[in-house]
Amino acid sequence: PADPVSLPALIQREHHGSDLRLGAVRLRTDAYTQYAVTYRSDGLTISGIMNVPRGEGPFPALVLAHGYIDPDVYTTGRGMPREQDLLAREGYVVLHTDYRNHAGSDDDPDNDVNLRLGYTVDVVNAVQALRSAARPDVDDGRIGLLGRSMGGGVVYNALVVAPGLVDAAVVFAPVSSRPEENIDRFQRPEGDPLVEEIEDAHGTPEENPEFWRQVSPVTYADRVTEPLLVHHGTADDTCPLAWSKATVAAFEAAGKDVELRTWAGEGHTFGPRWRESMDVTTAFFERHLG
Repeated sequence: PADPVSLPALIQREHHGSDLRLGAVRLRTDAYTQYAVTYRSDGLTISGIMNVPRGEGPFPALVLAHGYIDPDVYTTGRGMPREQDLLAREGYVVLHTDYRNHAGSDDDPDNDVNLRLGYTVDVVNAVQALRSAARPDVDDGRIGLLGRSMGGGVVYNALVVAPGLVDAAVVFAPVSSRPEENIDRFQRPEGDPLVEEIEDAHGTPEENPEFWRQVSPVTYADRVTEPLLVHHGTADDTCPLAWSKATVAAFEAAGKDVELRTWAGEGHTFGPRWRESMDVTTAFFERHLG
């Protein structure tokens, strides 16, 4: 049997995202209406926001996976406001999940020690909840994923856990596809006490290499069935470009449809060329979502 904290365990489990509910209107624009939403994931209620374009649907849909923001300061819908707005104006229903332990979502006290794999479950279940809601404004045959930074890693995981779930995926400035590299860069230098808890629970990469192999999506790159576009700036001093090069090389070695677009001079959050990168993104989704 797979270690319960592993991608094989998530692969073996059945996932049942459900009960997507639209709450209060948060914003009305000339192009879309933004709602507070909740859905069910893994027995938890997860909060988020959803932008629904004006006009006649059904519209293709995108589920957004945000990057790391301290859950103590995170508020619903934070992380990708530019993308939420632009993609809705381009005619996509945009469902941005907060993840468990964030904003109005239920708590999962073991999530951090378990390498935040619960976020992957919440993204898979966001797609399923969107699909099972059978909303007339959502074309549930055309759904994609978009993640940035930590959310890029979540998207990698979702692609290996649930091949066929979506039609295409895009990630911006993603973290490493090897969790130990993320810990060494972001948590260990800060003296984060969580590192000791993780290593007490699962062992270090030296003590338990099999555990760490089973939480890396590149180990299971052969399972991916969707085209993937990776954006990364050459001046990203948060998530090194080398991480994306290594991940893309692993996907290519497995024969997958993956493309790395590098952006000269762009940092982690993208600035002058952000709009150009989003034009590339929307063209990619138009190609693969139809």
